[in-house]
Amino acid sequence: MSDDPVVRTELDASVLTVTLDSPANRNALSSVLVAQVRAAFDSAADDAVRAVVLTHTGGTFCAGADLGEALRRGLSPEEATEEGGRAMVGLIRGIVQLDKPVVVVADGHVRAGGLGLVAAADVALAGPSATFALTESRLGLAPSIISIPLLAKMTARAAGRYFLTGERFDADVAARIGVVTSASATTEELDADLNAVLEGIRKASPQGLAASKRLTTAALLDGFDEAAAARAAESAALFGSDEAREGMTAFLGKRRPEWDTSRQ
Repeated sequence: MSDDPVVRTELDASVLTVTLDSPANRNALSSVLVAQVRAAFDSAADDAVRAVVLTHTGGTFCAGADLGEALRRGLSPEEATEEGGRAMVGLIRGIVQLDKPVVVVADGHVRAGGLGLVAAADVALAGPSATFALTESRLGLAPSIISIPLLAKMTARAAGRYFLTGERFDADVAARIGVVTSASATTEELDADLNAVLEGIRKASPQGLAASKRLTTAALLDGFDEAAAARAAESAALFGSDEAREGMTAFLGKRRPEWDTSRQ
């Protein structure tokens, strides 16, 4: 299982493309996928790499933590939650701390931890099929760990709406509220936008890129470890609650949770 290739890499003209390639489970963050993403980003330390593009196959960019896979490996729900939290913190920190630009290209559904990866990137480009949603509140949870990069990028008003309501929003809205850098109406436009970004990066010196990225990430990294520890503890407490059990049971059973008083 650990040798299954669920992440592909390709180096072209100094840009390392890292592709999440596990569409059968919506590119969820299984232990295998996380390990392969981390290895791919470790390889970006090579001097031949000027930037990293993180993208995907299938209709979902990333659906977040794969708790089901962790449970199948024999972990308890508490252990699975703790492992997923550590993985999410590690991926976010790895993207933010890398001294090279990271560009996310999402042209599919972005949910849960997937939004954390998008928010952690220096540049995030969304295609015409991209949709976004923070549905944690509907499950008795909160977007705890991913709030660290998200709240640094989203407008306060947008966070106040979408953190609370769980509404789905499209790429145009995501661009207006700061979740992504830009939204493209067609795949051709998305490709052109990506090419423009990468050509700009290729013209920059490695030293200039590293120094410039430090300026843009300094505020997010300041106090990151303390915030991550607090949010991970919060997440674990929420996952262990009665409301979260009801929320997830209802979701898996395709029924409304007991607190749902909506009219639709």
